[in-house]
Amino acid sequence: MVRLMSAKVRLFVEHPLGEAQPVPLSRDQANYLFAVMRLGDDARIALFNGVDGEWIARVAQANKRGGILVCEEFVRPVLTPPDLWLIFAPIKKARTDFIVEKAVEMGARRILPVQTAFTNSERIRQDRLQAHAVEAAEQCGGTFVPEVADLQKLDRLLADWPAERRLMFCDEGQVGQGPAVGGAPAGEASGPWAILIGPEGGFSEPERARLHALPQAEIIGLGPRILRADTAAVAALTLWQMTYGDWR
Repeated sequence: MVRLMSAKVRLFVEHPLGEAQPVPLSRDQANYLFAVMRLGDDARIALFNGVDGEWIARVAQANKRGGILVCEEFVRPVLTPPDLWLIFAPIKKARTDFIVEKAVEMGARRILPVQTAFTNSERIRQDRLQAHAVEAAEQCGGTFVPEVADLQKLDRLLADWPAERRLMFCDEGQVGQGPAVGGAPAGEASGPWAILIGPEGGFSEPERARLHALPQAEIIGLGPRILRADTAAVAALTLWQMTYGDWR
């Protein structure tokens, strides 16, 4: 029996997976497997596509411009994260990458960069951040890759806010007033959620007023200290997962 640990490489593919299913490789994937990782015929690779779970596949054909893998053994089903969005204002490149990486590892289902009044970045490379999310899932053993949306203005996102989705608004003005999410004990708030993390300069007063007035918003502070945006994202994801998510 082929075991997952026999596969040195994990690869996300946009192709159906199943028993004896052939999986064609793109030129970039082939270059990574055969030139960078120096794999060859009959090497085992762990594949996932976010739908069909994880499979062990064998290299059936290998060349620099392409190749074919064949699925041989089902390993485990896809672990779909809770219906949780992470909304954040982009910061410096490496730290934005860190936020995306940790959101993938910690179980966000969708990642939404937003432009606020004090956001440092006016544009992002959505395709690069999506690729970073794929790499994070490959490296951390995940079987699901969240969508990274394109940058949009916070006020536009709030204007179309879904009535059924609750929002955990991490307000720096609440620092020192405790981390409890709406004061509710674990298990009392199922359904779709989102977490909102602000930029380095915090939210503007009009933004804070609008968020406080949003019926779906739960206003929280993340402990007694001001946190950097990337630290706040990890803290908020941890708090939500332990209170309402699949860490309970």
